[in-house]
Amino acid sequence: MSRVYLIRHGQAGTRGDYDSLSPLGHRQARLLGEYFAAEGMSFVAAFSGTLARQRQTAEAVRTGYEAVGIPFPDITPDCGWNEFDLADVYRAFAPLLCAEDPQFRAEYEEMARQARAAAERPEADVHRRWLPCDVKIVEAWFEGRHAYEGESWKQFRERVAACRARLPDARRDDAIAVFTSATPIGVWAGMTLDICDRRVMRLAGALHNTSCTVIRVHQDQVRLHSFNTIPHLREPELRTYR
Repeated sequence: MSRVYLIRHGQAGTRGDYDSLSPLGHRQARLLGEYFAAEGMSFVAAFSGTLARQRQTAEAVRTGYEAVGIPFPDITPDCGWNEFDLADVYRAFAPLLCAEDPQFRAEYEEMARQARAAAERPEADVHRRWLPCDVKIVEAWFEGRHAYEGESWKQFRERVAACRARLPDARRDDAIAVFTSATPIGVWAGMTLDICDRRVMRLAGALHNTSCTVIRVHQDQVRLHSFNTIPHLREPELRTYR
């Protein structure tokens, strides 16, 4: 059975620049590359979603290998590994939820105030945090509560699952690296456990930045080997979730 290493991107930036790694995010990814290299970890192929934070994580891991003279495979872009578009979901659902839920409106306005404050202080070490209004927005999208012209939860889940067909045939114990985001990893982990969709979102919410989740793949079988491991992040200040 080949091993697919699903690697979550490093810490991202503020709400105004989320699709870009923070300085800490770059460090987390370099540490992962150095850890893999020190462990003699060899990958036969590497894939990345096309979002900037995913690609930057892949390049930083590659840098960790190159620093000690160990080759790393070319990184193949595949948009199937992209995270769902939360910004687009917000644009569609936020006005509707503001109109029907005064509590959501208050939470949303407070989030917008924090985002404006962070934008006015680019030097501030304030990164995106998961707030109550985020949870409500994602739940509304997940449940299909309102008509939405963008990618639905079902379409997203099917897109991510379809990435399996584009992974190369690999020999027993060959390793493949995939640089992606929390929800795609949750989808794949959920596939191995045959769990309901709502629990998939809970799995995604538990993932650390640059954590590794290893899936064993053989023909039509997928098995969870490890979940959300971070042996390269030894100091507590290195462990982040967003």
